[in-house]
Amino acid sequence: MRIEFLGTSMDLLSARDTVDRAVEAMRSRQPLTHVAMNVAKFVRMRRDAELRRDVIAADIIGVDGMGLVLALRLFGRKDAERVAGVDLMFMLLDRCAELGLRPFILGARREVLEQAAQAARRRWPGLEFAGLRDGYFSVEEESDVVELIRGCEADCLFVAMPTPRKERFLLKNRDRLDIPFVMGVGGSVDVLAGSVPRAPVWMQRHGLEWLHRLLQEPRKMFWRYTSTNVAFAVILARAAFARLLGRAAIRLPAES
Repeated sequence: MRIEFLGTSMDLLSARDTVDRAVEAMRSRQPLTHVAMNVAKFVRMRRDAELRRDVIAADIIGVDGMGLVLALRLFGRKDAERVAGVDLMFMLLDRCAELGLRPFILGARREVLEQAAQAARRRWPGLEFAGLRDGYFSVEEESDVVELIRGCEADCLFVAMPTPRKERFLLKNRDRLDIPFVMGVGGSVDVLAGSVPRAPVWMQRHGLEWLHRLLQEPRKMFWRYTSTNVAFAVILARAAFARLLGRAAIRLPAES
């Protein structure tokens, strides 16, 4: 179900529902684009018009971030749940191996990409990749990269590049790529390769993966979390005050 939360569109789908829609798109060869939403992106979209255009043009805007889930629940959406991008990618690779569908991964460093592909083949026997391409290419090389991917006739594409580059690439090239399901996965390839350890399961369950990342990379992540979380808290505080005045924070699409 698509909703609008504080002026930003999101889809309240479970992981299973998202996977089912992705697999149906792959099997029917109907285009479907997935973009993950987290607090950092939510905040950044409010000042980056191009990123906002790219995100809201996606067919599925998944909720990937406990901060957003807690905020949605605070404002009455008790059915909100987090669908982590890394979990979604792993579930889709599992289904690709089961159904004989061929993914393409674009992004990360070459050595990390190769390690990730090897790990995936060990974890999901029978998985066949349509292709692999690292994310280090210039603007002038982008058309050649698109043609490379297009020529592989993949069933799905995972783009492991940072925001806003992956969103721009996906929405700019999705028609030329001719791949039914495309999805941005950020650092999920690093997790698959084992170069970036994921938080323990108990931290995942309690929405504390951000703390795990902060402890791993304090210098890099401290300012990011501080700046975006403070901005998000201000946005929520204003929305709470507006709700006291009778203004809705969450809207559903009008009936067609």
